[in-house]
Amino acid sequence: MDDTSTPATLRARARAFTESNFFQRTILIIIMVNAIVLGIETSEAAMASYGPLLVALDQIALAIFVAEILLKLYALGHGYFRDPWNLFDFTIIAIALLPVSEGFAVLRALRVLRAFRLISMVPKMRLVVQAFLKAIPGMGSITLLMVLVFYVFAVMATKLFGGAFEAWFGSVGASLYSLFQIMTLESWSMGIVRPVMETFPFAWAFFIPFILVTTFAVLNLFIAVVVNSMQEVHEDEEHGHEERVEILTEIQALREEIAALRKERDG
Repeated sequence: MDDTSTPATLRARARAFTESNFFQRTILIIIMVNAIVLGIETSEAAMASYGPLLVALDQIALAIFVAEILLKLYALGHGYFRDPWNLFDFTIIAIALLPVSEGFAVLRALRVLRAFRLISMVPKMRLVVQAFLKAIPGMGSITLLMVLVFYVFAVMATKLFGGAFEAWFGSVGASLYSLFQIMTLESWSMGIVRPVMETFPFAWAFFIPFILVTTFAVLNLFIAVVVNSMQEVHEDEEHGHEERVEILTEIQALREEIAALRKERDG
């Protein structure tokens, strides 16, 4: 029996094919084209003129994605589900395969989630996501600090300005929302602070420290944690690459030694 037809050999070939640059680039192009098609489908004029073609292209792309997953499942077996990025792809395609009805029209909108597969296909994007996930534990304490700052300032704002500006600061909830708008610097001056200062001239002494603490201090802590995590992930990736190179070098050396021993034995 020819060894090339054994299941193990076929699986190895399927795995090599799914990991090849040609396969990866082809899927990447299909993901981008499919994302563009899904965007064009939101245009009523485009659907009126090219509706059947756009729907056909979407279905073809979905069929290719399903075939890709089936091929990887065959090549990797249970190992497919050990990779979180494979689980990510599997979940997105599974959502796309759910039946769409009038009662579940939101599922049709979720088809655009397939564009997120670009993250799993582009290594640099994966590094960014990994860095962000790694930064989440460190961001927890900063989030608690932010919540505490917001709560303290919200209670103060409700007591100070709630009577005159009930819509903005009439309750702690309303104050939290208004302070969040101020933190984002969206119409904070002309929209909220200056009208408040017309009634309370020294209100700037409340709002400016709040902006300095939240916008320029605490948010920069978030950025610092994410940047630090990205650097750590990048260093881990480089270290892992060096280890793989060392292992391959050692394997090559062992092969050469084995080949030399065989020559001595045969000689």
